[in-house]
Amino acid sequence: MDFLDKVKRQQEQESSLKWEGTFRDYLALLKEKPWVAQSAHSRLYNMICSEGVTEENGKKYFKFFEKDIFGSQETIQRLVEEYFHPAAKGLDVKKRILLLMGPVSGGKSTLVTKLKRGLEQFTRTDAGAVYAIKGCPMHEDPLHLIPEHLRQDFYNEYGIVIEGKLSPLNTLRLKEEYDGDIEKVRVERVFFSEKDRIGIGTFSPSDPKSQDISELTGSIDFSTISTYGSESDPRAYRFDGELNIANRGLMEFQEMLKSDEKFLWHLLSLTQEGNFKIGRYSLISADEMIIAHTNESEFRAFIENDKNEALRSRMLVVPVPYTLSAREEERIYEKMLRESRLSGIDLAPHSLEIAAIFSVITRLKPSKIRQIDLLNKLKLYNGEKVDGFTHEDVIELKNEHRDEGMSGVDPRFIMNRISLAVTKNESGPVSALDILRSIKEGLLDHPSIKLEEKEHYKNLIMIVREEYDEIVKNEVQMAAIESFEESAQSLLNLYLDNVEAYCQNGGDVDPLTSTAKEPDEKLMRSIEEHLGISGNAKKDFREEILIRVSAFARKGKVFDYKSHDGLYHAIQKKLFADFKDLIKVTTAMSPTNLETKERLKEVEGRLVQRYGYSKRSAEQLLHYVSGLLQH
Repeated sequence: MDFLDKVKRQQEQESSLKWEGTFRDYLALLKEKPWVAQSAHSRLYNMICSEGVTEENGKKYFKFFEKDIFGSQETIQRLVEEYFHPAAKGLDVKKRILLLMGPVSGGKSTLVTKLKRGLEQFTRTDAGAVYAIKGCPMHEDPLHLIPEHLRQDFYNEYGIVIEGKLSPLNTLRLKEEYDGDIEKVRVERVFFSEKDRIGIGTFSPSDPKSQDISELTGSIDFSTISTYGSESDPRAYRFDGELNIANRGLMEFQEMLKSDEKFLWHLLSLTQEGNFKIGRYSLISADEMIIAHTNESEFRAFIENDKNEALRSRMLVVPVPYTLSAREEERIYEKMLRESRLSGIDLAPHSLEIAAIFSVITRLKPSKIRQIDLLNKLKLYNGEKVDGFTHEDVIELKNEHRDEGMSGVDPRFIMNRISLAVTKNESGPVSALDILRSIKEGLLDHPSIKLEEKEHYKNLIMIVREEYDEIVKNEVQMAAIESFEESAQSLLNLYLDNVEAYCQNGGDVDPLTSTAKEPDEKLMRSIEEHLGISGNAKKDFREEILIRVSAFARKGKVFDYKSHDGLYHAIQKKLFADFKDLIKVTTAMSPTNLETKERLKEVEGRLVQRYGYSKRSAEQLLHYVSGLLQH
């Protein structure tokens, strides 16, 4: 199937979803599918949950957001549990404007865009289907046709609560087009589309002196006044404002607090009563979720103004900080690269990782309750283990600074510097060092970063550079050790044999009185010292290891060098120490003999095959690491 066939097939599928009938037909449909009458807030909540919800360690992960939003699981969980879920249940929170407040490039717009795109797709499913009075510019709920005095009877039969009144336009149409017979009113299925201005509205503030309120609420069509005879005839009004077309769906208020007051007052009635006033008509009912976003400085100025108290009380403010997980920050850059024209570049491993580590470390605040440096704090937030710290400590650290993540370097700035590093190195591989240099240059020229912040960030770049050095040294060392897994397992087996001999004899063995195999104390201590096991604690540790080995054997499992994290890292360090001189020779700048040259090629090959380097980036890395190992 070629591309045009796919387009045609999609169009046919969309056509097959269309539905039209009378109001009587619609009521029959409601009997079969009562969820069709769900409110805008219910529809959004069901959309989020429709793609699955997983729970881990008390946290809920909503798969709806997984592909586009990274590192904001806690924010999303709060959004869903504090707003979407109770609003879907019809609780008072549905009468609030959802205000996302956070730093620039923190993901607020991305989150809203995800909701809008998801809503467009959800209305094309059976669970998210939307039906409206045909020909209504606001795509009004057909149930508004039910007279108010009969709505209790309707609830008793259908179990559906009807909110809102029939609009002036449809009241007139019911009278003139259908002779007051609601049974004959035509109903159709509609599909939300921001592009087609159906169910999704977006308002962006501009110059208050030139911006017209009609952008929100529509305007009179003066060309039709001669036809209908009066400005108060609803047929002479264009119901094409953003609040009108967002009915039944979602209304986005971009940079809300930059708007003039006259644009915000319309939201008071809309949020609290579910209606708003336009022109010379009665109140217009609207069922829509209003989501806005702003930055922290504008929000602070807003709440300090007493005139805004009424609107402030109708807001649910949810902070949207930068991610504090370097792993998730890296995924943001990967997504940006995929969406750009920079895909296919020779980007060395760890380049984005190191950029992400720098970004996140600028957002962290020093702890006053724990002795921990920023890099180790970053590792804890990244889900890594740090000696002396537990999961409870991580929670305590996160609670220490509630505004952590609301400042620091933003992802857009980093992505701009990555792009510049790439364009400067179009002919060759781009390494983490290239990106760090680009970031440093950008920080020095950044107009909105204060001098003391620049000095702090320069120090952080040095810390991140040292972390990168350790990462790549370990990689080269791993690549330079032939058959590392075999060597590691052999060393573990030798260690376990000696531990067993040691424990069978109750501790240290006297070779003059014992016939048992004498354990190699020097070998055992050479590994245990890398674990920080003291001479006094060695016996307890060795007995613990034997118990662990026995437990594995009872379960039919093999205890290998990866079965114990401590031993795994200790064996690594032991092997690296033994092979250090060999590594220095292998990574020498100018190998002179054939054997060393061949070994160098082997190391390059392992870096390419096992660690994802290109041939040129592997050569550059070996050149760099050789310098590090000479010191």
